[in-house]
Amino acid sequence: MKLWGGRFTKETNQLVHNFNASLSFDQKFYKQDIEGSIAHVTMLEKQGILTEDEKDQIIAGLSGIMEDISNGSLSFDDEAEDIHSFVEAHLIERIGDAGKKLHTGRSRNDQVALDMKLYTRDEIEEIDGLLKTLLTNLYNIMKDNTKTYMPGFTHLQKAQPVTLAHHIGAYFEMFKRDRSRLSDTKKRLNLCPLGSGALAGTTYPLDRAYSASLLGFDGATLNSMDSVSDRDYLIELLSDLSIIMMHLSRFCEEIIVWNSNEYQFVEIDDSYSTGSSIMPQKKNPDIAELVRGKTGRVYGSLMSLLTTMKGIPLAYNKDMQEDKEWAFDSIDTVKGCIALFTGMISTMSFRKDVMEKSAMNGFTNATDAADYLVNHGVPFRDAHGIVGQLVLFCIDNNKSLLDMTLEEYKAISPVFENDIYEAISLETCVSKRNTIGAPGTEAMNEVLKLHEAYLAE
Repeated sequence: MKLWGGRFTKETNQLVHNFNASLSFDQKFYKQDIEGSIAHVTMLEKQGILTEDEKDQIIAGLSGIMEDISNGSLSFDDEAEDIHSFVEAHLIERIGDAGKKLHTGRSRNDQVALDMKLYTRDEIEEIDGLLKTLLTNLYNIMKDNTKTYMPGFTHLQKAQPVTLAHHIGAYFEMFKRDRSRLSDTKKRLNLCPLGSGALAGTTYPLDRAYSASLLGFDGATLNSMDSVSDRDYLIELLSDLSIIMMHLSRFCEEIIVWNSNEYQFVEIDDSYSTGSSIMPQKKNPDIAELVRGKTGRVYGSLMSLLTTMKGIPLAYNKDMQEDKEWAFDSIDTVKGCIALFTGMISTMSFRKDVMEKSAMNGFTNATDAADYLVNHGVPFRDAHGIVGQLVLFCIDNNKSLLDMTLEEYKAISPVFENDIYEAISLETCVSKRNTIGAPGTEAMNEVLKLHEAYLAE
């Protein structure tokens, strides 16, 4: 059954029907479509547009359809144009003439706008829950590794010593911001378009505020043309998801590097790795690589929707049907990536001994050696040059700064004394950095308290 067939005298060409139809993908929000219809007829009865008996028949019929779709006893067929016509056709088939009144005071334009908002809102909540689970796992890693020393990097060069807790904490901040962005998007989309009609409202005395309240919205949208043609919230969502994927991809890139034979900072659990068909020694970080690879897929959806929307005049145009497949695919991709990444990192082992040795051999304590000289009266620029000579000596002699003898230190600068070794130990280098946000244990414990409170909210 087509909802618009009365004006037409010919059947739609089958290729045109297939090209125009959206049931193959918009069936995904059948629950939201039915929930929206139940709220709509509840409002219609309140306004005296439907009788109580008609409302009850329609709601019973819709509830039965939802249950039958959910349990698999009602299958989607190719004849229906979209989820709206599928539901309405089965409703009329089940309850007769009362079902024909379902669409009173409503257009498919405001109906699909409502369905997409309801679906997006539900999915944001699910993604937020996955992010919170990921953050809980990151918090646990941080809590256990406030004294696990490792090199911090700039330009992929070893720079200064940090802790694993501090390094992981950087990603904790990223995913916190991701949750905040999703919350903002949800807040902005939470106005109800139902009752906007095709573009100019309706002559029926609808109570749009009541419909909105039944569906958990903060209120009704204030311009019917914008209501049916707004996809800003989907562009925002795809932007949010793209940033989440960017953060996951950065993290995955580091895990891939850390997993390499050259680094050996981590051991990925067998359950999140694969092997080679020809090289028996291989253990590949495929999950991390796939998450990194799927980032481009989500970026593509964002650019596609932006490109589609840039030339659309008011109000609704069929181009907007394209939004669903991009949004659905991106949502599913991100949910899968977060879940798999969380499983991978929660089962991953950290090679603390290798990390610490790497920090020692990478001259990450060179800045602290310069600070030692400054604290003993040497101008910083001179101290910088002296430590540069120390590093060259160590490179030429295959040593770390902690391996040098005091005589070797004094040969470059007589200022050095025995206390240089304590001054440039990894523990000292890190523990002295205790301003909030730094890797020192004291500062990190303060941050962990804040994270604990945040996760408890």
